[in-house]
Amino acid sequence: MSDPSREEPSGPSVHLPHGPLTDYYRSGDTVAREAFLRDTFNNTAVDYDRLEKILGLGTGSWYRRQALLRAGLQPGMQVVDVGMGTGLVSREILKITGEPQRLIGVDPSPGMMGQARFDEPLDCRIGRAEDIPVPTASADFLVMGYALRHIADFAAAAAEFRRVLKPGGRLLVLEITRAEGRIANLLLKAYMRGIVPTIARVVSRSRTTPMLWRYYWDTIEACVPPAQVMQTLQNAGLAEVGRNVELGIFSEYRAVGA
Repeated sequence: MSDPSREEPSGPSVHLPHGPLTDYYRSGDTVAREAFLRDTFNNTAVDYDRLEKILGLGTGSWYRRQALLRAGLQPGMQVVDVGMGTGLVSREILKITGEPQRLIGVDPSPGMMGQARFDEPLDCRIGRAEDIPVPTASADFLVMGYALRHIADFAAAAAEFRRVLKPGGRLLVLEITRAEGRIANLLLKAYMRGIVPTIARVVSRSRTTPMLWRYYWDTIEACVPPAQVMQTLQNAGLAEVGRNVELGIFSEYRAVGA
């Protein structure tokens, strides 16, 4: 008989970004899934920034900054960066605002946050998107960069986004989505699941890093469609939900606190 405490939650209140990926953890085992993610990101943190530059062909920094500007980030805003990882989005936030005292970074991985480098101290907190460790109605701008596919309950995360945002506060969720068209998607898959892990085997210090990038693609391929992401944000009570797409694969989900 299975142990109910170890099974992934089900029911209308739970929205998993994708189904179980059994090449990496046992189907239905929430504890194994969370342990896999925690260990993987902690173990690969030392290589993450270097491989991200390869994955984005050196354009990641510029793109993140432009996406933040398109979403309305301005100096003077109190900002929360959920899933901050090694600080890739946070660094672009600071280039726009120049106000580290108004930025809080949140991530479940101490290893990833330990690799974050800033010119001035930043308030970094251990936490998950489903339980963000900041007060209610305290943020003018909340961003989550490329972490949607790694959380356990997107409905709970969307509810937290609404709780944390002030009325009229802005939400930006950055994500990579499947390319439109079979050939474009095959090319993207070949690059992300084939070429990048191969390069990772050569340049990485952690033996786990090549696997991370294969997993990265597998989560993209299995992720729920954009319409479902937007519906979940709407169901949480967020307003003006929309999506901007750049280069066919970079999705910028936006919403406003109500």
